[in-house]
Amino acid sequence: MIIVSTDGSCLRNPGGAIGWAWVNHHGPSRSGGERSGTNQIAELRALLEAILAHPGDEPLLIESDSQYAIKCASEWVAGWKKKGWRTSSGDPVKNLDLIRDIDQALADRKGPVRFRWVRGHVGNHYNEEADRLAGEAARAVAATATAAHQPARTTPTTPPATGAATTGSPAKKTRQVRRRPVRPVDPEPALFDLPAESKELTLF
Repeated sequence: MIIVSTDGSCLRNPGGAIGWAWVNHHGPSRSGGERSGTNQIAELRALLEAILAHPGDEPLLIESDSQYAIKCASEWVAGWKKKGWRTSSGDPVKNLDLIRDIDQALADRKGPVRFRWVRGHVGNHYNEEADRLAGEAARAVAATATAAHQPARTTPTTPPATGAATTGSPAKKTRQVRRRPVRPVDPEPALFDLPAESKELTLF
């Protein structure tokens, strides 16, 4: 059985840079990030990347400290599909693109996938490592975005002496392109109380 821990991070929830990561308990790890998102988007992305990175028919167990992500992938998705991707209250499902991608990845994988909830920040080595990698990825994306928005630096030049000849054509002025701000994402729904013990969910 392959066991993988996943985690997501958002520096300023919602709308800040996000990072995701997965850690194979007996193999490699991987992480990445995006400029804007929510904690929930980061957790879902970590789940999706873990599934896609472990194809084949060997059973896969994914551990996550996000009950939201686990329930999206296992408990809630069937009902949402029957209702045309709407919740029981009739509202559109949030983060639908990611949830659809996870559902498709699970359907495409030959081997079974199970999810197990673990409590975060209690010394679980693999969960802590996934948390560290996700946080680093989010900070790296945020730093890159900040650098891209910094104004261009100019170096002062000394004008030529009166009557001195100049060669070449005058330098062209460069126009700095301002990136459009990313549209904020809908805030995540209210969190619910976490159970005292780990809960394992099985997909059929």
